[in-house]
Amino acid sequence: MSTIRIPAGAQATLRQMAVESARPMQDIAAEAIEAYRRQQILERTNAVYATMRGAPDVRAEELEERAVWDVTLNDGLGQA
Repeated sequence: MSTIRIPAGAQATLRQMAVESARPMQDIAAEAIEAYRRQQILERTNAVYATMRGAPDVRAEELEERAVWDVTLNDGLGQA
C-alpha cells in the first residue's frame, strides 16, 4: 500500500464519509478514483463525438463502420 498526501480538507471529508458509511477510507478513496477515471473516459469520448459532429466526412465514416459492426448483432447468440 502506498501513501499519498491530500489537502487537510479532503482528508476531513474522506474521514467523515468513512464514518458515515462505516467503511475504510481506503475503500472510499479507491471508489472515488475509479469514478473519476470513468468520468474522464466519458468526457474524452464525448469530446471526440462533439468533434465528429463538426466534421461530416469523419461522422459519415464512423457511421459506415458502425453499420459494418452491426452485422455482428445478428449472430444469434442473444436468442437463447
